[in-house]
Amino acid sequence: MAVPSSYPKSLPSIKAWAEEDRPREKLMLKGRHSLSDAELLAILLGSGNREESAVTLAQRILHEAGNDLQALSQMTLSDLMRYRGVGEAKAIGISAALELGRRRQMSPLKDKPQVQSSRDAFDAIAGQLTDLAHEEFWILCMNRANRILSRDRISSGGVSGTVVDAKMVFRKALELSATAIILVHNHPSGSRQPSQADLELTRKLVQAGKALDLNVLDHLIITNGGYYSFADEGVL
Repeated sequence: MAVPSSYPKSLPSIKAWAEEDRPREKLMLKGRHSLSDAELLAILLGSGNREESAVTLAQRILHEAGNDLQALSQMTLSDLMRYRGVGEAKAIGISAALELGRRRQMSPLKDKPQVQSSRDAFDAIAGQLTDLAHEEFWILCMNRANRILSRDRISSGGVSGTVVDAKMVFRKALELSATAIILVHNHPSGSRQPSQADLELTRKLVQAGKALDLNVLDHLIITNGGYYSFADEGVL
């Protein structure tokens, strides 16, 4: 069948498209993995303002967040809406997308990942704790092969601390017939160093675990900039 002469013979190159349209077309042609953070954010924005395209606006927002997606995820709706061209609907869309990404990291543990280092434990739980403005205490329950059976939040508190009940820490592990656990909590302040209360709580839980024949392998303190491992530092 002959192609009508009015049909274009080929699509124009990406360079010929409007700047704010390029991310969408690039995603269609090359896939989502080919896009930069700014281009992905530009797709969520949809459009910019009179002075900036969606891409330029996205680049500025990311720059002011230190090009740190964790910092971006901590922005409130009001923080996002202070940018010209970002109204309530766009701010809500960005916030929702970032929350979906966070929840994806906490999807059910179907393959029971194995923990062979503190980094493995950090990767398994960091998505739940790195962008919180309050403190939470979690445990990772594991079997004899050090494969994670579950991730469980034990308590949630304020900016400077949370109350931890030892009975609650071990109840879930015993229900799952876990043989080992890793303690995890975050420091919203950004300090990776354990407080005296952290040290005392860890010693208490390690001793309680021994009485229950349940090994406490590590205690991680998570911040937006990384983590502190009691086991790695030899203070467990």
